[in-house]
Amino acid sequence: MAEHFRERAQRIRLLALDVDGVLTNGHIQYTSGGDELKSFSVLDGLGIKLLRRQGIKIAIITARQSPIVDRRARELNIDFVYQGREDKLVALTELLEQTGIELEETAYIGDDLPDLKAIRAVGLGLTVANASPHVARYAVWQSAASGGAGAVREACEWLLRERGELDQALASYME
Repeated sequence: MAEHFRERAQRIRLLALDVDGVLTNGHIQYTSGGDELKSFSVLDGLGIKLLRRQGIKIAIITARQSPIVDRRARELNIDFVYQGREDKLVALTELLEQTGIELEETAYIGDDLPDLKAIRAVGLGLTVANASPHVARYAVWQSAASGGAGAVREACEWLLRERGELDQALASYME
């Protein structure tokens, strides 16, 4: 089975991410002025940068709409951002048609029912430790960390390890 994951990981050209519950802890806070607050992990940000350095494109697909997500995506040079998209698989399919990337060449990390169709359709469906059990049942890999607490970093390193590229990705930090 491990060899099967390695073969699938070798084909990955795109990692698509949900936001709430994956890049964040899923909590939505509002200030008294009505502004929305989200908290992102710097660990996840570095994992995304490691993948991008290895040539893997990154996409965000989220059902909610938030300028905070746009800001974080710009900070991390995320290639594609789809907000306000309830049907994640439809958004992902549109992206793939645009880029020429295939479903089998895509990994997707989600945590809840709106992510389920995408997780089941892609080459590597991934999830976080605190995911819905309905989602975890269909993911091929589940992090030890919860969403917003390093789960994406863990997934990025797992993917790089499966591709045989982790040491190369970490090399610039070792010199």
